[in-house]
Amino acid sequence: MFFYEIHEGDEELGAAVLLAHERRFEPLEFFALVKKARTLLLNSFEEDSLSEAIANELARTQGFIHVTDELLVASVNVDETEEGTFLVSEEAGDRSVFLARDDDIQNN
Repeated sequence: MFFYEIHEGDEELGAAVLLAHERRFEPLEFFALVKKARTLLLNSFEEDSLSEAIANELARTQGFIHVTDELLVASVNVDETEEGTFLVSEEAGDRSVFLARDDDIQNN
């Protein structure tokens, strides 16, 4: 299985989606598929983001698997301590997002 990423957004905040395929596409070949789907969908998509719409289109037309939260079976946080190593969620459909900002870091 080979994995591909589509992301959008600026340097501050962005969205990324993952796709999987049994075939290994050359980067320029994958780029051409993404551009073709983008052109088709640019003015009419129902997903929350253009990258998700493109991923769904490639799943429909090219046999990719759009790796979504529905396919996520388990999420585990790991840490050097026992307390910091735990199962994040046992509930299907749960989603966690972790953000960090530069001003969250205290200067010592």
